[in-house]
Amino acid sequence: MQVPLVNLQAQFAKLQPEIFQKLSDIFAHTEFIMGRHVEEFERSFADFCKASNAIGVANGTDALMLVYRALGLERGDEVIVPAHTFIATVSPLVQLGIRPVFVDIDPKTYLLDFDRVREALTSKTKAIVAVHLYGQAAPLDRLKSLADTHGLLLIEDCAQAHGATWQGKPVGTWGEVGCFSFYPGKNLGAAGDAGAIITDDKELARRLRLMLNHGSETKYVHTELGLNSRLDALQAGILSIKLRFLEEWTQQRRENAKYYQQILQGIPGLVLPLEDPAAKHVYHLYVVQVPEHRDTVVAHLHSAGVGAGIHYPIPLHLQPVFQELGYTAGALPHTEAAAQRILSLPLCPELTKSQMDYVAETLKKAVLASGKGA
Repeated sequence: MQVPLVNLQAQFAKLQPEIFQKLSDIFAHTEFIMGRHVEEFERSFADFCKASNAIGVANGTDALMLVYRALGLERGDEVIVPAHTFIATVSPLVQLGIRPVFVDIDPKTYLLDFDRVREALTSKTKAIVAVHLYGQAAPLDRLKSLADTHGLLLIEDCAQAHGATWQGKPVGTWGEVGCFSFYPGKNLGAAGDAGAIITDDKELARRLRLMLNHGSETKYVHTELGLNSRLDALQAGILSIKLRFLEEWTQQRRENAKYYQQILQGIPGLVLPLEDPAAKHVYHLYVVQVPEHRDTVVAHLHSAGVGAGIHYPIPLHLQPVFQELGYTAGALPHTEAAAQRILSLPLCPELTKSQMDYVAETLKKAVLASGKGA
């Protein structure tokens, strides 16, 4: 049996007629840049997130870059971030001359450890980036309180958490801004790169719209240096269609995760995901920890047709590109331990119980075999 990590083909097959009709309309009217399709998606996504403004951008990395600039972060400032995240959270900071201060994770949730964040504060700290990894929100009430107490910005990286909540409030609405990616494999994915920023700050939204369009509100008049980071109308049209199904897809992801929790219980040494009671986990990824020999387990799964992945095998503080920041192995023990053991199992709304049964059976065999030195 073949069980892909994500089944985009099955998702597309259900939506193909409507998507093709939407694309045909866009081509018929040659509305490729900005325009009504982008505006329609921005309104719908803002409503979905319960935010006042949504600003479409070219991708999630640009969303973060634009936000870091628009909020006034400058060379020499420090920003607290987890090292257990994708590089896009941090690379724009470094490119702007801002120092990322990496902190360790809570080993149970893989999210920012609040106590470590508090310990990392210095006179140079200007912001905290809360990454809602794998679909679960970081402890936003405490992070928001800490940020407010110390006059810091709270920026939310929601790239894996479309529709997630903390204490019933959507991610992206706790801090100054929420940054989203619509990379094809996300819970809400485009047919290429796309992203968005949400905020309740009207003036910040205006400035972000200026910056994403070459620093221009009036054609050929540029009031500051910006980027070419406009959300493509073709992607916006596709996202508007998919957004209508996101709640349904999220519920199916949660049901599939619940089924995994049941059928994986008996595997020796396997650590299953923990859902914080304050969070609505949207399960972008279903991440377990294997007891030992993770790479051997992955190889076994792949050979049996199970599309397992690792998110992420090398923590950011140990990445070669960030060597000049001065971190060494052992600096963030929980982050480094997780990177050696984590394993992402196939999860998507289209996954069937028979496929999950096969994944569980194959994983059990792989774990048992690895324990015997296979």
